[in-house]
Amino acid sequence: MPALVALYDACVLYPAPLRDFLMHLALVDLFAARWTDAIHDEWTRNVLRDRPDLKPNQLRRTRDLMNAHVLDSLVTGYEDLVSSLELPDPDDRHVLAAAIRTGADVIVTFNLVDFPAAALEPHGIAALSPDDFVMSLVALSAPNVLLAARRHRASLKKPTKTAPEYLADLTRQGLPRAASALRSFEQML
Repeated sequence: MPALVALYDACVLYPAPLRDFLMHLALVDLFAARWTDAIHDEWTRNVLRDRPDLKPNQLRRTRDLMNAHVLDSLVTGYEDLVSSLELPDPDDRHVLAAAIRTGADVIVTFNLVDFPAAALEPHGIAALSPDDFVMSLVALSAPNVLLAARRHRASLKKPTKTAPEYLADLTRQGLPRAASALRSFEQML
């Protein structure tokens, strides 16, 4: 089992292209990815708000596949910690509580201001943007990140993407540094 544990915040699980890339990364054994049913509820609620053409059962299938494919991904038993935590946005306390309960090293989030270092450091946790998180994985094992990106790109069918198109998509998903790092391996994507 990987030593690094990363808890995904809901904001990195929607939009789908970023979620899919993060899921492919979770499957190359560089780290252990974690989330909760409450995090699932948050990202699916946001998707359904923005995409009325989708049905809850479609997103339920996505949740079920995520939970099934990433071993021990679903964090439970953290609720008793929530009320004892202080964050700028009290609605984010459940994320920190889950991170504490699962022994996470990092919370992967775009909402870095909602997870100040002073609140996380006593628990040995850091908050990283998705781009910084992926760059830390590149430093750990660039070949495994390349493998995840290659598998992710190969899974895209409607439409398929050329390597440059794929890297442009990663940039649009908030991963400009990661896309730049992968650009040097473009011929292998």
